[in-house]
Amino acid sequence: MFTLRFDMRAPAFGADPAELYAAVPQMCAWGEDNGCLAAVLCEHHGSEDGYLPSPLLLASAIAARTEKLALSLILILPFYNPVRLAEDMTVLDIVSNGRTSYIMALGYRPEEYDIFGLELGDRGRLADEKLGLLRRLLNGEKVVEGERQIFVTPQPLTPGGPAMMWGGGSLAAARRAGRYGLGMLANANIPGMREAYEDSCRKHGYQPGSAFFPDRNTPSVTFVADDVEQAWSELGEHLLHDARTYAAWNPGNETSAGFSHVNTIDELRETGKSHVIITVEEAISRVRAGKMLTLSPLCGGLSPEVAWPYLKRVGEVVLPEAARRVDAETA
Repeated sequence: MFTLRFDMRAPAFGADPAELYAAVPQMCAWGEDNGCLAAVLCEHHGSEDGYLPSPLLLASAIAARTEKLALSLILILPFYNPVRLAEDMTVLDIVSNGRTSYIMALGYRPEEYDIFGLELGDRGRLADEKLGLLRRLLNGEKVVEGERQIFVTPQPLTPGGPAMMWGGGSLAAARRAGRYGLGMLANANIPGMREAYEDSCRKHGYQPGSAFFPDRNTPSVTFVADDVEQAWSELGEHLLHDARTYAAWNPGNETSAGFSHVNTIDELRETGKSHVIITVEEAISRVRAGKMLTLSPLCGGLSPEVAWPYLKRVGEVVLPEAARRVDAETA
């Protein structure tokens, strides 16, 4: 009942990037043996703290160290050549034995679009153009455009290509997911969003798929501690960096989950809902209630040496104790 999320931020006060990247496959291999449901890899570009720009490459390293762990990659679709992306997704599908799925998104930072020589205002059109071709190529089609024929070899291991969802926090995102018959992984739950998604699916001949619309207070980063006070002293600087950077990228966003507009560690601890440190008992209660623990063990460039005890506490204490209590109640 937990996921591992990695965005690979490495601010100057944090651990060395080489140390962080080396830890990810190790943590995922451990997670596979200790109840982790999926490793989630995110994408951004041109970030001063080195945010992960290439989820596909890191996913390949994880796939090489694991056998069953699901891999979930969030990609900013307009930045990709759809033919090359289809090839890379195909190879990763084969390497991971069909364990990789994708959440496609538009992105929202003008600075990133500048890096790729694109206009932010064109992102919807670009996504539509690329998503249509991408899905046809992954489905094994030979696409004719003018005098050229476009196709991808080899074919994905997964029939029709790896599973895809659409991500976003707007009605337009919900409608786009429905238009292509994709599942919807929202980062918000604004009024009418679910209805817009389901209506769009049916309008375009699809049955609504898997959809998740998180509440504003859904945490994106969770740590489990024996001593919460001590943990905030140890982790606070890293969690604050992560929270403040996301907030700076999303000024005025008061609807999406995962954002806390705060300036100090104390503010994040007292009022922020995006980054939380909870006790073992709280974690056990959440697991027994069917809630997911969203772990981000290297958050804000946290040293792996510091991160490991927090991570192991979930797999080696929280989950076994939650299972023991369930067994005791049903005995």
